Amino acid sequence: MPDALVVVESPAKARTINKILGKDFKVLASMGHVRDLPKKELGIDVTNGFKPTYRTIRDRNKFVKELRAASRSAGRLILATDPDREGEAIAWHVAEALKRVKDAQRVTFNEITERAVREAVANPSRIDVRKVDAQQARRVLDRLVGYKVSPLLWKTVHGGLSAGRVQSVALRLICERAAAIDAFVPEEYWTVDAKVKREDTVPFRARLVRLKGEKLALKNRVEVDHILLDLRAAASAPGYRIADVKRQRQRRNPAPPFITSTLQQEASRRLRFTARKTMQVAQQLYEGVEVRGGTADATETTGLITYMRTDSTRLAGDAVTSAREYIRQRFGEAYLPARARTYRKGKGAQDAHEAIRPTDLQRPPEVVEAQLTDDQAKLYRLIWDRFIACQMASAVFNRTAVDIRAGEYELRATGSELKFAGFTALYTEGRDDEAEQAEARLPDGLKKGDLLTMMSLLPEQHFTKPPPRFSEATLVKELESREIGRPSTYAQIISTLQDRDYTARKSGRFTPTDLGRTVNGILVKAFPDVFNVDFTARMEDELDQVENGEAGWVKVVEDFYGPFARDLEKAEGQRRELKASLQEETDRICEKCGRVFVIKWGRNGRFLACSGFPECRNTHPLEASEPQPTDEVCEKCGSDMAIRTGRNGRFLACSGYPECKNTRSISTGVPCPQEKCDGQLKERSSRRGRTFFSCGNFPKCTYASWDRPLNRPCPMCNGPFLAEHAGRNGRSSFRCLKCRHTMPAAQEERV
Repeated sequence: MPDALVVVESPAKARTINKILGKDFKVLASMGHVRDLPKKELGIDVTNGFKPTYRTIRDRNKFVKELRAASRSAGRLILATDPDREGEAIAWHVAEALKRVKDAQRVTFNEITERAVREAVANPSRIDVRKVDAQQARRVLDRLVGYKVSPLLWKTVHGGLSAGRVQSVALRLICERAAAIDAFVPEEYWTVDAKVKREDTVPFRARLVRLKGEKLALKNRVEVDHILLDLRAAASAPGYRIADVKRQRQRRNPAPPFITSTLQQEASRRLRFTARKTMQVAQQLYEGVEVRGGTADATETTGLITYMRTDSTRLAGDAVTSAREYIRQRFGEAYLPARARTYRKGKGAQDAHEAIRPTDLQRPPEVVEAQLTDDQAKLYRLIWDRFIACQMASAVFNRTAVDIRAGEYELRATGSELKFAGFTALYTEGRDDEAEQAEARLPDGLKKGDLLTMMSLLPEQHFTKPPPRFSEATLVKELESREIGRPSTYAQIISTLQDRDYTARKSGRFTPTDLGRTVNGILVKAFPDVFNVDFTARMEDELDQVENGEAGWVKVVEDFYGPFARDLEKAEGQRRELKASLQEETDRICEKCGRVFVIKWGRNGRFLACSGFPECRNTHPLEASEPQPTDEVCEKCGSDMAIRTGRNGRFLACSGYPECKNTRSISTGVPCPQEKCDGQLKERSSRRGRTFFSCGNFPKCTYASWDRPLNRPCPMCNGPFLAEHAGRNGRSSFRCLKCRHTMPAAQEERV
């Protein structure tokens, strides 16, 4: 009979801990929460201190009975749920369900290794009630908003919609970014480069920057043409001459070790993982994987990384010592800084746990990756490289700036040369947008007074660009900088917005759907405070104060509920006006009564309805776009086929509709690249509305790609076709899927 009952959240974590602790411990997995607020009622007594009513979750009833039976025969109850607010709340609910709050032992560990688990079990503590209160406050706040606001959306837009206290603010950020893009008016500007060389050097480029000491801003071609004449004239007299040369050594320091948000961002940039997938894979690496290697030769189940929900860059001293020894052995003394690196605590960080790092440096990626899934191996290597790099020496660059005089004009050339790789020998941080071209190395020996030959002038027209739409990485970064939610909630926030069809992803970027814009408009108009970015950030601070014992959870909820209830009452009184504000008048006339049609919202989206409702109930579906004619012919009736756009993306439909309802996928005319397949690639739409291209012989052939195929052979290997790849910054490139040759989608002409 086991001496102790250990409760954790997941079966994987239970298996790992069970192997570590052995037969004297019975380990059960709660599969998350065992109790929660009731589903079909508010469950909060707003007149009695916001007292919540908790009930056992229906599909956890069987587990709770098993838990009670095991608890009766176990001397010790050890609650080993995750070391965060949610884990603390799960532990408290389990203890409450077993009526063992007083004698329940709480253990936490930052890593699931034999040393950490045994040490924690030997030194148990009590449930942290302050963490439980902070989680309870968040749960009550979220229930009040969701339960009270969602019915307003049902009555105003259509049934089935829902609002969330934090998710709706994230939606607001996406909608406001989209509105800024829609309102953006590009402005023209020009740059002028000169290709120059000293007699004994290779040519290099310099950019025009000043006229008579004043910074130049070139706005049109007329200004540029005038300057080009001056620059050409200056080439002969007085000539182009170097006015100054500045050389300096520049150091670049490594990025800090991962916290939850930066791991999500970097996995999005480099691995194309969603935030949800990143957290799922990280959870697997944390909870335990069966691997070989490390200090023991035998196979064992152990956690490979530390706890993945953290906002701290702090590292344990022994982990830093191990990292420095690894760097010394693998890279040499030159790559080891004189002192161990420490990183500052971020703004608003709770600093409860270490940064995310490997648990054992005797298990490098190359040793364990064969026993991991592909996704686990990729994420483990990313975490490993970032951790090792954060303790490596700085990279050193030699930077040169050359100022060139051409009459009254000043040009500047800059160059950079890597002198010492430092941490970049292992790892460099990804970028949210396409990296700028690396600065070219300038010729050696350039000095003040050197005469240069102007070989050509290269004017280039540009237009200012709107702010980019959020990618998953930049949205997480924005949420973090605005202190909206917490790192552990970002994945759920993003998933919820997509699951509710409030946002869609196009080329890796978020855009609000019509439904998302509509819901956001109503929420912002009806609840200007609750769904305000600054207000939501302040609420996060107050929840932190509850956890730190600086505020009571009831007072925090009470201060929120007063303004919220007033806004809700006001919104209910204005429901008719809110509903009317959603209607868009059209120029289409109702064929039954002669009134104009308006666009309304229904359960299946927007539709055309006669403005004479309820006297006239005439309606029509709202076409997402005008049909686009094609050269293809309907195989059923011989009519022309047209491209239409429906809820699941673009498709070919017979122009003889409704007499002929034939439809089919849009063919690209490009043959499938799979060997022995005679199909053609067709345009399709994913469940989330993203366009992809797959073989028309599916399911016999499962080839699919996000890149748009072009019926053009590769100029390098004569491969069957090129694919247009949409970059994360909105720019496109052509690449061959056979030889991987890549070229810009459009070559800009130079004058």
